[in-house]
Amino acid sequence: MSPVFIVVLAAVWLYLLRVLSRAKLPFWHFLLGSMGLFVILMIVLQPVLTMPLARAVSALAGVVGSLTGTFEAYFKYGIIFIQMPVGSLTLKVDFECSGIIEIMAFLCLLAFFPVYKTHEKLIVGLLGSAYIMVSNALRIVLICLASHFYGIEVYFLMHTFVGRLFFYGLSILLYFYVFTKPQIVRMSWKFLLWKKLKFSSILLCFGAHGLSFPS
Repeated sequence: MSPVFIVVLAAVWLYLLRVLSRAKLPFWHFLLGSMGLFVILMIVLQPVLTMPLARAVSALAGVVGSLTGTFEAYFKYGIIFIQMPVGSLTLKVDFECSGIIEIMAFLCLLAFFPVYKTHEKLIVGLLGSAYIMVSNALRIVLICLASHFYGIEVYFLMHTFVGRLFFYGLSILLYFYVFTKPQIVRMSWKFLLWKKLKFSSILLCFGAHGLSFPS
C-alpha cells in the first residue's frame, strides 16, 4: 500500500482524536483511537510480523510435539508435520493461525484504555501478548494431538470449532483480568470516595450551622 496513503490516514486519525479529546468525548476517543490504531498497525506491521509470529507459535507447539513424539514442528517454515493412524498431515501456520490479529487487537485496546498508566500498559502489553501466543500454541497443540490419535476425521472439527472455542475462552479470561476487573475496581473506589466525601460534607454542614446530634 502507498506510503502516502498511510501518512494521510494517520494524519486524519490523529486530527480526529484531537477533536474528540477537546470535545471531552472519552468513549468515542477510545473507540476511534483503538480502531484506527488497529487498522494502521495491520497495514504497516502485519506483512512484517506474520511470519515471525507463525515461527514462534510453531516452535512453542513443537516443544510439546517433541516431548510427546506425536508431531514435529519445522518452525523456520511455520509448518507442523503430524503423523496420524493412517497417513500424515502437514499443518501450515499462516496469517490466521499466527495470532497477529488477536495480539494487535489487544494492544490497540490497551493503548487507549484509561485505567493504566504508560509503564503499566507496557508491562501488561508484553505479558498479554505472550499469553496470547502461548494460548494460540496450546490451541494448535490440541489440534495436532487430536489429529495424531484420531486421524483426519477430527481435524476439521478441532480446527474450526473446538480449537477456536478453546482459544477464545482463554482470550476472554485475559480480557476480563486486563480490562473488565480493573474497571470495576476503579468504579468501586470512585463510589467509595464519593460516599466518603459526601459524608464529610454533611458533617461540615452540620458543624457550620452549629448543629449537634442528641446524646
